[in-house]
Amino acid sequence: MKKAIILVMMVWFALVGRIGCAGECARGEHTHIWVVPQVIRPGNPVRIMAVSTEAPITEMLLTDPQGETHELNTTANTGGMPWWVMTEIDELGSGPYRIEAQTIGTTLACRELVLDDDTREAPIWDEAHEAFYAAWIERLFDGEVDEDVSFPSMEPVLRDPERNFLHNALGLGEDANLPATPDCADFPYFLRGYFAWKNGLPFNYRFCNRGSATRPPTCDAAILNTDFVGRIATPATFKAVNLNMMNAVQSGNGRTGLADQATDFYPLPLRREILWPGTIYADPFGHVLVLSKWVEQTPGSPGILFAVDAQPDNSVARKRFWEGTFLFADIPGAGPGFKGFRPLMDNRLLNNEELPNFSLEQTEITPDEFYAQLFMLINPQGLDATQAYEATLAALVEQLQTRVKSVDNGEAYFRKSGATIAMPPGVAIFETVGPWEDYSTPSRDMRLIIAMNVLLNFPDKVAAYPELFRLNARDVPRVKAEIEQLHGQRTAETTIQYTRSNGEPWELSIAEVLERKPAFEMGYNPNDCVETRWGAEPGSEEYASCRRHAPAAQIRQMAAVRQWFRDAKRPPR
Repeated sequence: MKKAIILVMMVWFALVGRIGCAGECARGEHTHIWVVPQVIRPGNPVRIMAVSTEAPITEMLLTDPQGETHELNTTANTGGMPWWVMTEIDELGSGPYRIEAQTIGTTLACRELVLDDDTREAPIWDEAHEAFYAAWIERLFDGEVDEDVSFPSMEPVLRDPERNFLHNALGLGEDANLPATPDCADFPYFLRGYFAWKNGLPFNYRFCNRGSATRPPTCDAAILNTDFVGRIATPATFKAVNLNMMNAVQSGNGRTGLADQATDFYPLPLRREILWPGTIYADPFGHVLVLSKWVEQTPGSPGILFAVDAQPDNSVARKRFWEGTFLFADIPGAGPGFKGFRPLMDNRLLNNEELPNFSLEQTEITPDEFYAQLFMLINPQGLDATQAYEATLAALVEQLQTRVKSVDNGEAYFRKSGATIAMPPGVAIFETVGPWEDYSTPSRDMRLIIAMNVLLNFPDKVAAYPELFRLNARDVPRVKAEIEQLHGQRTAETTIQYTRSNGEPWELSIAEVLERKPAFEMGYNPNDCVETRWGAEPGSEEYASCRRHAPAAQIRQMAAVRQWFRDAKRPPR
């Protein structure tokens, strides 16, 4: 009995030490309450987000100046750490008001709200700000699992207060006409810079080279920007800082060596509690994605890891993790993998030995081991082979639907100008500027060819890694045969649709797309008609509406490098 009493007292004192007594409003050690706008004005709505790295937040309470406490209606994340909930209050009267974030009746954090108070925090990239950044990213690109989360650029995303918790946080109407058109390499920096602007934080980036076939890119000293610190920076200030950043960074910034110190990013361990939304994924060939959400595995559905990327035409889309979108390869010319922004403390960037989560794990595993480890992170209970096949097919369909939009963007360009787009020489087809970068799809099509190979080889994967699919050795032949049969059925009945040159829709089954895989080795040139880009056979009904062809010199140039696509191996830059 005495031990039980002592245990209760220990728990009580621990809670009091963390939260304070009943009348005290303590901020919380690992849970923080964020408020928008920066200055609360009479008659204006107030958005509130509580973010925790300690425990899921189950309720938010509001205590008014009269001492009455109400539970607020909230929207909560479902993807795990960091946990967050958000709510909106129509307006506040004269205060003070008190907000509490709780987990099953225990207060994790508390904050007082008073009209005309400045709600901005100290300008330090601490754990609270990093967790807030992760929560902001997750909310920004959230959606149902089957929802097509895509946008023509970042502009409609930032102008939507339902998505963008920081919308008009400075009270300047700053998001109404803000240009927001980052491409792939700019994308993570743009998000980081925007968040720094709204929260008065310092921001950094570097000039880097592109490396070579034998060494990863290297970078100059960091450029530290403090234009947002200690004041409400205007949209013009953000535009100027953002322009300088976009003129500096490129795909080499993300591909720096994993052990390098002079980098903007550092490698992370492959652990769920470390890979938060906002983490970047740098593939070995220059593409960059930003993690946006984990979907937990359930008995009836597989887990999912979502990421978002930007394309040269400025479109932004959410994608799920799989071999077709997250390319991983062990090559001397790049340091690929999951990376975090190098923390900025006391106006300097931390070295590798100072980073609590620095890890060279991704340098020590093969691509097969990499994908197997991520598979188990996403689906810790393993997956039924049929479930896993369906998830892989869904990922390929998602990638094809994204390509439909990319090809349509090229067609829109020709409807406006009609000018033939110049094709750069050699490896520059993957990285250039101007209309070719905006409307050609060599990088995307190479990833698509890889994705097709993953689906086609899925039965062999079941045989090679039975432990991922909860199989023992004697079940493998039977299950492999079942997956092969399922593949034939599902690819025949699953379809996508593109728009022909005459404006009419044309439907393709996934089986037809897979049969046309060789055509995608030459389908990335926007000067060709849309029918050619989707592999239509000359002389067929589908092809009859084709009215535009790439110049003969460009066709010869494409044929000369076709082996890159056939092998699905991008050459070193």
